[in-house]
Amino acid sequence: MIKKQLQILFVLLALIAASCGTTKNTAKQADPLKITVDQNQDFAKVLESLPYVSDVQEIKGNDFFENTYEIRVEQPLDHKHPEKGSFKQRVFVFHKGFDRPALLVTEGYQAGYAKNPRYINELSPMLGSNEIVVEHRYFAESRPENAGWEYLTVANAAGDHHRITEIFKNLYKGKWINTGISKGGQTTIYHRKHYPNDVDVSIPYVAPINFAVEDPREEEFLRHVASEECRERILDYQHMVLTVREAMMPGFKKYCEEKNFTFNIPMDAVLDYCVLEYPFAFFQWGYDCDEVPQGDVVQKLLDHLLEVSAPDYFAIEAKKPTEPFFYQAAHELGYYGYDTKPFEDKLSIPDAKGYLLQIFSPVGDSVEYLPESMIEVDEFIKNHGDRILYIYGEYDPWSASAAVPGDNTDHLKIVKKGGSHATRIQNLPEEQKQKVYKKLSEWLEMEIPVNK
Repeated sequence: MIKKQLQILFVLLALIAASCGTTKNTAKQADPLKITVDQNQDFAKVLESLPYVSDVQEIKGNDFFENTYEIRVEQPLDHKHPEKGSFKQRVFVFHKGFDRPALLVTEGYQAGYAKNPRYINELSPMLGSNEIVVEHRYFAESRPENAGWEYLTVANAAGDHHRITEIFKNLYKGKWINTGISKGGQTTIYHRKHYPNDVDVSIPYVAPINFAVEDPREEEFLRHVASEECRERILDYQHMVLTVREAMMPGFKKYCEEKNFTFNIPMDAVLDYCVLEYPFAFFQWGYDCDEVPQGDVVQKLLDHLLEVSAPDYFAIEAKKPTEPFFYQAAHELGYYGYDTKPFEDKLSIPDAKGYLLQIFSPVGDSVEYLPESMIEVDEFIKNHGDRILYIYGEYDPWSASAAVPGDNTDHLKIVKKGGSHATRIQNLPEEQKQKVYKKLSEWLEMEIPVNK
């Protein structure tokens, strides 16, 4: 009898233990990013109730939105190893309505521009959406303290955007779109590759996919872009600048002194690199070939060089805010090279190989380029990149390494004829613009107000 009672007691204790264990495991499995939000309270209170959100400050925003806030979101330094520490990422929230779509802007650099009361992404009025602008990790006010460069990776940045998407899906339960321009456009693609179900549609603008620290495709592109007459005029201009180098140098140095610029290469080399950069900058920003000076008037040649390809780009002071990008370019993203062959007898430098590490890299040549990241991104674009709208400018050198989506993917790729790096939906020709509206209406199952 006693033995049987003991057996019953053991069974009861086992059931209680199992019940406690189940409760404990359920608690462990609860998603800390998921909460229930009271939408009737003040929007600042709504933001403060969100997980990992702090420093909620209301700012003046574009009148299109109901509320605009600057906040901080706690992010792990390493999303695979959160125990390594965390940092706060700057985020801007533009609230239109809980029933509206959410536009996630995956900025590739700093996002301070979002504090301008006139700022608005062109897609927000088009979609009638809320907007969330995320400053990229390691830039401006989103730079971790006392953290090495090893946490600045494509995967970790994608993890940042995934966490923010998960947090704000507590508020916005409709359609989600991510977008970005240039490096921000790259970041849009990376986010979609690593977390394909976070958003319904991706819209990367002018986003290159490079496969080397000095990807040769941009050099080849510049040998054939636009008309032969235009390219010859540019080449003649470059040769003339180098020919009158001695006469130009006093004015060139004066400009740098007035700007308080310093360099880690000799001034002659700075001028060389400005000349080598010139055609890339010229076509990237859409200058007209008629603007290229002819003849040997030194001041005219110098003024044009300072307008199109100024030494600012190579100055220590000017590149400081963007040094995280140059680390990324050298480590995973890749970049472009310079063709020095046409000027071998006029340059002060033997060649331009390795210039990214020599001039821009914050860690010198100790960084190792890992091609796997971009190879994986390219594979995703070719085989799995559905509902992605790619936008490029025909004359933009970054289009040389544009995304190449596979025929079996549901995508739309728009290339504006003669377009530059400033190509946007609103400045597309009407026929291409209508293609964009039609495709977005199909993907998002909503009517796009084409008149906005």
